[in-house]
Amino acid sequence: MEIIRGSAEFKFGMSDPDQLVNWLEENQDIIGVSFVGRSNVGKSSMINALFGNGIARTSNTPGRTREVNIFSFSLINGKETYPTKFWLFDLPGYGHAKVSKEMSRQWDILMNDFFNHCPLTVQMINIQDSRHPNQASDQHFQQYLKPFDFKTTLVFNKLDKLKKQKERAALNKIKPDLFKTYKWVKDIHFVSAEKKDGLQPLHDSIVNHLLQSNMEA
Repeated sequence: MEIIRGSAEFKFGMSDPDQLVNWLEENQDIIGVSFVGRSNVGKSSMINALFGNGIARTSNTPGRTREVNIFSFSLINGKETYPTKFWLFDLPGYGHAKVSKEMSRQWDILMNDFFNHCPLTVQMINIQDSRHPNQASDQHFQQYLKPFDFKTTLVFNKLDKLKKQKERAALNKIKPDLFKTYKWVKDIHFVSAEKKDGLQPLHDSIVNHLLQSNMEA
């Protein structure tokens, strides 16, 4: 079973917290995956690598996107399309220093409403930069997730930027501490969205979550 590349269809871009809450409350039976991370960690590139080029808009202005972008997408098994439609949430980035206080406040309100009303059948994928893992803003976000019961996956992107073997070894060495500190994180992946390295295990983690959640529904 695999994600059908190019099947993701844009449905909504929501910046109004009330609109987002109403939609989530009316769609508590959805199953899906969401992507969130600090600005400029390559979140859009990661989504495009998994779901097909052009799905998420990449930007040279980190922190610009201030809305929740919602897509539907499909899985396929051989030549047979899986009957259930799944959902993809592209969440605005956090922790960018140049955004205004008003935009930061809006992010807090929008994201607080998203996480409080999003069904637990949505997998949370937190993307970080392999070169700068577990930054203060990443730690704050993970602690924010702690009271919830989402299946959470931690992805370190831009692995190709680590040219030296000792840099990669140091990144791999922190895995046990991350699992110990963030007990709600179910799996950790090292990925290069640009070079497509490490994508398959992440893809399989997403598909397994979707199928398992659908079976339990």
